[in-house]
Amino acid sequence: METIPLTELQLHQVGFIKEINCKSSIKRRLLDLGLIPNTKIIPIMKSIAGDPIAYEVRNIIIAIRKQDAEKIQVTI
Repeated sequence: METIPLTELQLHQVGFIKEINCKSSIKRRLLDLGLIPNTKIIPIMKSIAGDPIAYEVRNIIIAIRKQDAEKIQVTI
C-alpha cells in the first residue's frame, strides 16, 4: 500500500486515513467528524477554485481546505 497526502487522491478514488498531522484544534475537529485511522475517505467534488474539496466519510460529506488536507496521510 502506498501512503500519499489526501490532496493527491483523484475524484472518486478510495483512500484510507493513516494519520492526521494538523494543528491540535483542527485535528480535534476532524477526529470528532469521524476522520480516524483506517476510515474510508473519497473525494467527491471540488469547488470551482479547487479549494475546498468535498469528501465522503462515514456516509456524510464534509469540505476540507487544501492546507488541512495536505496534512492528512492516506493509504491507497
